[in-house]
Amino acid sequence: MEIFLGCLWAFAACVAFCFLFNIRGRALMIASFGGFLGWLSFSLLSPLHNDIIQYFIATVITAVYSESMARIAKKPATEFQIIALLPFVPGGGIFYTMEYVVIGNNSMFLSTGLHTLGIAGALAMGVLLVSTVVRLFHIARTHREW
Repeated sequence: MEIFLGCLWAFAACVAFCFLFNIRGRALMIASFGGFLGWLSFSLLSPLHNDIIQYFIATVITAVYSESMARIAKKPATEFQIIALLPFVPGGGIFYTMEYVVIGNNSMFLSTGLHTLGIAGALAMGVLLVSTVVRLFHIARTHREW
């Protein structure tokens, strides 16, 4: 039940950001469900006990979902991907990294900063991996040259 509640909060946050980014209608529900799906996959991967791997796999899942929904809805994949990634943004890590640098706690600054950077890198690598594979698949399917 706790996992499902977290997914509902992620969905609600994504709906709010859809209004901010002027995403309306069917695209609002599709994009917000991407956030729900991403948080669900992140939560179900908790037995891995490695949050950076959890972030990476959940990002790959949301990127595949976003690319698929972009084809179905005939909209850009970034419209869905940006919203789906919002629950994963390491805002707390960024805040605490800056707090530690301001109070002069260098060891915690480095530790928290590197962990936050690892999360951001996992998000970027997940999106990059899926978009590259989709692009290569599209090029191979249309038999175009690079």
